[in-house]
Amino acid sequence: MFKDIREKRSSMSYLILVLLWVLFYFFHSVFASLNIKRKFKAVMGRYYIWYRLLYSIFATFHFLLIFVYSATLIEQRMLNQSPLFTYIGYMLAGLGTIILVKSFKHFSNLKFVGLTLHDDLKEKEKLITKGIHEYIRHPIYTGLILIFLGYFFYQPSPSSMVHFIMLLAYLPFGIHFEEKKLIATYGEDYRKYKKAVPSLFPFKLKKTA
Repeated sequence: MFKDIREKRSSMSYLILVLLWVLFYFFHSVFASLNIKRKFKAVMGRYYIWYRLLYSIFATFHFLLIFVYSATLIEQRMLNQSPLFTYIGYMLAGLGTIILVKSFKHFSNLKFVGLTLHDDLKEKEKLITKGIHEYIRHPIYTGLILIFLGYFFYQPSPSSMVHFIMLLAYLPFGIHFEEKKLIATYGEDYRKYKKAVPSLFPFKLKKTA
C-alpha cells in the first residue's frame, strides 16, 4: 500500500515537472509571437520598450523554478556511475556552451535580454548569416541540446531525462513558430537562407527521388 502511494507521488512529481516545461515553452512561443507583441504594444504604448526585459525576468524565474523543483525530487540514477559518462557529459556540455557563446557573437546580448530598452517591432535587426550561422540556422537550440544531453550523462536521473526529452519535444514547434516570424520579418532573404543552411546540425539529409 505504502509502496503504491510512493509510486503515485513520484509519478505526480514528474507530471508536475513536465507541466512546468510545457508552460515554459508555451510562454516562450506565445510572447515571441509578432501578433502578441503588437497587442502588448497597443496596451503598453511607449512603455513597450520594457517588454523584452520583463519577459526575460519572467522566463529566468520560471527556468530557475524548474531546476529548483527538480532538485527537490528524490531520485535514483538511471545509469551506473562511471568516469566515462561523466567525461562524456562534460564534453557535450562544454561543446554546447561554446556553440551558445558563438551564437551570440554577432548581435547585442544587452538587447537580447532587454537591458538595452528598445522597440523590437520598430527597430528591425539585421538578419545574421555569418559566423556559426553560416552552418546552422538555430545554433542556440543546438547548444541547448548538447548541454541538456551532457547534463543527463553527468547526472543520469529521471528529471534530467525529462529536461532533455521536453526540449526535443518542443523544438519542432519552437523552430516552426520562430521561422514563421523570421519569414514575416525578412521575407525572401530568410527563405533563401533557410534553403541553403541546415536547421540544427551542419549537414542535410539527402533527398531520395
